[in-house]
Amino acid sequence: MLKKKIAKLTVGLAILTLANSNVQAACTTVLVTKGASADGSVMVATSDDGFSGDPNVVFVPAKNHTKGSKRPVYPSSAYDELPEYNCYSSPNLVAPERGEGRTFPNEPLTKPLGYIPQVEHTYAYLDGDYGIMNEHGLILGECTDKSAHLPELPYKNGVGIFYSSELGRVALERCKTAQAAIKLMGALIDEYGLYGTAETLLVADSNEGWIFEMQPVPSGKGGLWIAEKIPDGHFAIAANQLRIRAIRENDPNQMFNPRLPQMLKELGWAAYDSQGNLDWVKSLQAEEFNHPYYSMRRVWRGLSIVSPSLNLSPNVSNWDSDYYPLSVRPDKKLSVNDVIKLYRDYYQGTEFDKSKSTFAGLYGSPYHYHTEKNTERSILSAKTTYAYVAQVNEKFPAPVCWVATNNALDNPFVPFTVAKMPAAYTNAITKTYDASKMFWVSNQIAALNQGFFSVFEPIISENIEQMEKNSLKLVESSLNLSKTKFAAVLNDNAVKIFNERKKLYERLIVKFDNGAGIDYSEKNLPVSYAPTKY
Repeated sequence: MLKKKIAKLTVGLAILTLANSNVQAACTTVLVTKGASADGSVMVATSDDGFSGDPNVVFVPAKNHTKGSKRPVYPSSAYDELPEYNCYSSPNLVAPERGEGRTFPNEPLTKPLGYIPQVEHTYAYLDGDYGIMNEHGLILGECTDKSAHLPELPYKNGVGIFYSSELGRVALERCKTAQAAIKLMGALIDEYGLYGTAETLLVADSNEGWIFEMQPVPSGKGGLWIAEKIPDGHFAIAANQLRIRAIRENDPNQMFNPRLPQMLKELGWAAYDSQGNLDWVKSLQAEEFNHPYYSMRRVWRGLSIVSPSLNLSPNVSNWDSDYYPLSVRPDKKLSVNDVIKLYRDYYQGTEFDKSKSTFAGLYGSPYHYHTEKNTERSILSAKTTYAYVAQVNEKFPAPVCWVATNNALDNPFVPFTVAKMPAAYTNAITKTYDASKMFWVSNQIAALNQGFFSVFEPIISENIEQMEKNSLKLVESSLNLSKTKFAAVLNDNAVKIFNERKKLYERLIVKFDNGAGIDYSEKNLPVSYAPTKY
């Protein structure tokens, strides 16, 4: 009987995944500098939000290359599917030369858009729809932004060959520090050009963190880019809107193409703040996505959670308001668990609580499936493909990346390092159900929780809390291990978590029993809610 219930639900899940295969992605990314963290770590976190995302976090091994060889530059379906290049949402990239995680024998090879000179040695790193972290502790986060001047620049032959995903991967392959990565990515933009959308990349190493932002130009030749250093002791957040403001020449805390001011003037985009400074956000018309508070409400929430003493208002005058600072000093230093909690936030305890809006699901569910054009986003999203907190700390044997498969509320963050991952966490395909993959086990649990939230959430939350506590203790007790042993210990823990998640799903199915024993509480009915407007 249990097997029949599982099989029945599995078919429904597969249909749901395919039906939502082309929903626009929209991520939230945060940076915790060394002086802002409780244990001296630098952390970068991202939720990769989009039903069309590739669910795999991939290990790309270090590799030696023949002198004078070329590196292919691939397209990315994180921006747009390109069927003629065999670039699809899942798998996003089929490139066996990048390791087992990019090897799919039954899928056609992705075709390059172009080539750049290869270096003789590339570093090992973790990859996803976008680059994540390399073996030397260089870490990246990402979100897609809107520019009203040029919402997007589709790829076309003869123009820019780089989208932010491949830029980040080249940086992870070749760089050890944040500044080196920014300089390399800027040089690649200048020489090879950008296509796609405006983008924000958080770039950090064991000592410092930067916000790096870019925008294609109409010709696709070159592109606009700027980076700003976040002060040590600060926290920063970006949520689908460019965040850097005044462009300051001869400032050691900024980097950009020296021609950037002139380029903006030549394009007719240059705009200035009230002090007469050339303003990056205003110049690019970096408007909100879909709804007046789709982005800025998440920025407000992140800043307010870590620095409640600032008493920031959730309401601003317009999309180009500079009311929210680029970064803030947290009221208390942040742990990895504090950052994880941010990705489980749906405005609980505020007037914007997603579980109480007209778009909420039954049983007090905070997940919204209605069009997002009519409501602001929360950091938590039902369409998250994966989320991670990348953590670099010199006391660790190696950098650690805490990965949640699917959304962060229904799933535990599992620690890995930059090494080959267990089979359960690799090579999942969203169009093919496979019970041996964490992606599908997570989907099954999420489907039950999102349908009967108030019934299952307490059980799931307790299970997740215990798993994460155990994982934190494991990391803390493994500081004297070698890199190889550390990776093996974390992988064993990941396999144990996978098996426990399968058992949890069986427990939930037994409790569900076609709805028997499920009580609906009137208090969980959504209430009338009208989003605040400007």
